[in-house]
Amino acid sequence: MELYPYTVAEEFSSQVAYFSMEFAIDQALKTYSGGLGFLAGSHMRSANDRRQKLIGVGMLWSYGYYDQSRHEDNTLKIDYKRKFYYFLEDTGIKVEVTINSKPVTVKAYLLPAVTFDTAPVIFLTTDCFENDHLSRTICHKLYDANEETRIAQEIVLGIGGVKTLEAMNVDVDIYHMNEGHSLPLVFELMKRYSDLENLKKYVVFTTHTPEMAGNEEHNVKLLYRMGFFNGFSVEDIQKKLDYYDEHFSLTVGALKTSKRANAVSKIHKSVANEMWQDVQGRCEIISITNAQNMRYWADKQLMSWMQEHEDYQLVGRKKHLKYRLFEEVADQTGKLFDPDILTIVWARRFAEYKRPGLLIYDMERFRELVSNRDRPVQIIWAGKPYPLDNRAVHMFNDLIMMSKEFKNVAILTGYELRLSRLLKQGSDLWLNTPRWGREASGTSGMTAGINASIHFSIDDGWHAEFQKDGVNSFTIPHSDPSLPNDEIDRLDYLTMMQKLENTIIPTYYENEKEWLMIAKNAMNDILAYFDSSRMADEYYEKLYF
Repeated sequence: MELYPYTVAEEFSSQVAYFSMEFAIDQALKTYSGGLGFLAGSHMRSANDRRQKLIGVGMLWSYGYYDQSRHEDNTLKIDYKRKFYYFLEDTGIKVEVTINSKPVTVKAYLLPAVTFDTAPVIFLTTDCFENDHLSRTICHKLYDANEETRIAQEIVLGIGGVKTLEAMNVDVDIYHMNEGHSLPLVFELMKRYSDLENLKKYVVFTTHTPEMAGNEEHNVKLLYRMGFFNGFSVEDIQKKLDYYDEHFSLTVGALKTSKRANAVSKIHKSVANEMWQDVQGRCEIISITNAQNMRYWADKQLMSWMQEHEDYQLVGRKKHLKYRLFEEVADQTGKLFDPDILTIVWARRFAEYKRPGLLIYDMERFRELVSNRDRPVQIIWAGKPYPLDNRAVHMFNDLIMMSKEFKNVAILTGYELRLSRLLKQGSDLWLNTPRWGREASGTSGMTAGINASIHFSIDDGWHAEFQKDGVNSFTIPHSDPSLPNDEIDRLDYLTMMQKLENTIIPTYYENEKEWLMIAKNAMNDILAYFDSSRMADEYYEKLYF
């Protein structure tokens, strides 16, 4: 089986297997939920661009994450629709894993590198006729709410992935765990490399979650019963890892079984090393800042006019991209937006710490903002809350109900790759409002910025490394992180609104030349450092070897 249609570059000729629970590669392939998948998709594209000998290993979700639609009152409706993919190739390879003491068949499909100009990616599924109904449901939904199903998914990805690569005769030099979901792969490798220090030579790990609650853990006896440890006893694993906690953290397990790990920004490196400082025998955590593939995300015409210093054409192209976005706004909401008006977008995964509602913290002030006829604004929200996170779903629906009051405020559904690209290309200002220290990296602002949408953000994650306030972006200096959350939110809101009302809006309407210069500076700075080709190279140089 020929995996690489390109000549592999000599400096990237070591075989890497990149394991990820989600990949956002194309709108037609619903194997992702949000940022983790967006990152993995860009990594696969840049691995192709850089001619790297890297293969992705993921899961083929029969129903994807979920489909966003609307109830009759316009609120969020969560749908699950079976997906079909005729562009994936059946490898003919089937391997067996043991889950809850029962054999389960794992079938492997290949996304060829030429299909979407990515690295080759193997997609695994248990939804095949060899399995009973319960086993088939393992691969139905990404991040299934049932704890045992989640563990089973991780067994399929980790152990099934290693076995599939072996069946394909792929001689792997480095196994890269993108988050801890694929940790069971190390327990399959333990059967080859009984000495832990020897095993570590082949394993690296990327951590993405800078809050303890977001790092998955399970009762160690449940993991054993489900087959997570691949036949090794609890005592064997505890002794080998020197890890005796009743609740087994996947992140701790990954840090103890990898030769090296990376955080995804410089701030995140500090946060992660502090979070895990008490873990004995863990590997070092370095920093490789996330990035995105601009070949995929950037509007080529917009980039061309920027590089050729054709400002008039750049402004005209941006207005055209706003028209395209506003067609979607009109189609979904019945509201007609104006391409001459400053358009602000907040769009990403809906989670409480990302504070999607910060802009409406003071509703009267918000009404004044969106009712100003001298300096009008248009505001769009979009994103996917986790379907069983009632608080996040309520936040989304509260925004929908609020937006009914205004002709220039829209909440869009269907936040996937296509809509994400429309929003980034059609917005003027990309708003990012996480509580400081909680955003490992964040990458949506990179792909907005490359499309002349200026990033307006808390100084966290990648933005802290990129920002030159008033030169290539607008920055919200963070308040004291030791304060209570309510006070942090109040202070951050006041700082954000002061900059929005006194600097950003006046600049857009009164100094078009300065606005354009900020947008162009951002495009240049993002292209120089935040394209994922740089990231993909750094993984080979700093993490793998």
